[in-house]
Amino acid sequence: MDRLPSRLWIEALVRRAQLSGASAFIVQHGDDDRGDVLIKVARLDGTAAAYVPSTNLEGERVFLNLEIQGVGPDEVSVDDYVRRAKSRDSDLWIVEIEDKEGRAFLTEPVED
Repeated sequence: MDRLPSRLWIEALVRRAQLSGASAFIVQHGDDDRGDVLIKVARLDGTAAAYVPSTNLEGERVFLNLEIQGVGPDEVSVDDYVRRAKSRDSDLWIVEIEDKEGRAFLTEPVED
């Protein structure tokens, strides 16, 4: 099955976050159809997490918590990663979610 266009997927993510009482912002608008995605979740206490899509062994779309690669939990290291990713890929969607509970609002599984 084909994936949704990136723009529609991002709009749904932002809406889920907002309906749950969190704030969500599109920091960088990527390619509408096939742009990659980077999600930053700021917990508003100086910590944050970064998530990127991947594919598991079964071929299903999952998201990776980049803390396994040393990105976070301090917000400064997440911001540094986001800055580098932004400069590497102009088609990248970057979404920042601000939520004290640290919810990412992803419907896909997250692998830590």
